[in-house]
Amino acid sequence: MTRVAVVGGCRTPFVKAAGVFSSKYFLDLGIHVLAAAVKRSGLDPASIDEVAFSTVLYDPRLPNFAREMVLRSGLPKTLSAHSISNNCISGLVAATFISEAIQSGRIKTGIAGGSESMSRPTLTLDPRAEAFFIRLAKARSLGDKLKLLAQFRPKYILPQAPSPKEPSTGLTMGQHCELTAKEFAIARELQDRIAFLSHQNAARAQEAGYFAAEIEALDGQSKDNIIRADTTLAKLAGLKPVFDRSAQGTLTAGNSSPLTDGASAVILMAEAEAKRQGKEAMGFIDAIEFAAIDPSDGLLMAPGLALPRLMERNNLKIADVDIFEIHEAFGAQVAANLLVWEKGWAKYPSLKPIGKIPEEKINVNGGSIAIGHPFAATGGRLILSTVNELRRRKAKTGIISVCAAGAMACAMLVRTQ
Repeated sequence: MTRVAVVGGCRTPFVKAAGVFSSKYFLDLGIHVLAAAVKRSGLDPASIDEVAFSTVLYDPRLPNFAREMVLRSGLPKTLSAHSISNNCISGLVAATFISEAIQSGRIKTGIAGGSESMSRPTLTLDPRAEAFFIRLAKARSLGDKLKLLAQFRPKYILPQAPSPKEPSTGLTMGQHCELTAKEFAIARELQDRIAFLSHQNAARAQEAGYFAAEIEALDGQSKDNIIRADTTLAKLAGLKPVFDRSAQGTLTAGNSSPLTDGASAVILMAEAEAKRQGKEAMGFIDAIEFAAIDPSDGLLMAPGLALPRLMERNNLKIADVDIFEIHEAFGAQVAANLLVWEKGWAKYPSLKPIGKIPEEKINVNGGSIAIGHPFAATGGRLILSTVNELRRRKAKTGIISVCAAGAMACAMLVRTQ
């Protein structure tokens, strides 16, 4: 089967929501990286076959926002585009869509991306208000409209921000992760250590200029602005829990990923087409695995299945993998997944443990706790981070793991050879 080469890409700086990109719509961020990725790569825009772009904080006024991005980016207006949304794995789903299209021979070149503005989410109305206004719009006579207006309530005009609660359970991701932390006895100290290492590694990478190669500046902002080089374990330990405020709570703002604005885009190409065009393959997406579990078993625990399946199907052991990019929704989520990967999971007896992943192989340039997590943009960041770090190390194999609301996950195998 045709190998899928990563031949380019970029991202915006990842910045704290309600900050420097607060005036930017998710469409603006996506257009920025889409156009920049093509320009950086030196690709003839006419040679691009397809675009798959993702977002999580969806705007129903733009049913195919990916196509709007293409139309407004200066790319050929004949370029087809598809919109994708699947929580935190959205960016990897977009990459899967393009990868499989290349592998099937349907296309040769495509762009996968994701964009998120947590500063400017689409607001909605209370369902009762929506029903009221729909009935009002359908009323034919003035008398019917007046009768309906008598039922109007002032609260109907109050907008609602997207709910952070899981639709199937009514709990937020943080509340679910608190349950997981208690079930697996994940200590607060371990969660804080994961957060501390995330900031330390990210600060080191930022100082070394590693991120600069990935980032396309926007409005004068050229650096991620959430990374804290000066954070300490003592500072993290001093923060109060935010999801369970009792003495048993362990998840804080410090050991959780922050609300973030940002976008990313990755250019993928059939290996033979890359050679024909003289484009260097930064790396290859060689395998992808999805998993889903019952949310009651742990909303963010599906990586517990996805990553071992990926490794088993590709005959890999931990020693064969040079780096692991593990999305950090919460420090507790990372720790719990590491635990079941190492020791197995009684709820899923068919899961074969893979052993203990050495700390020095995990998120070597920081993770989402430090860098930020614009939901749909994280997948593209992880692909770029993985191929770039493998090349720096002259290494061969990396694995990406991302959990998602809905109790889903994606694991991806990336190689440079």
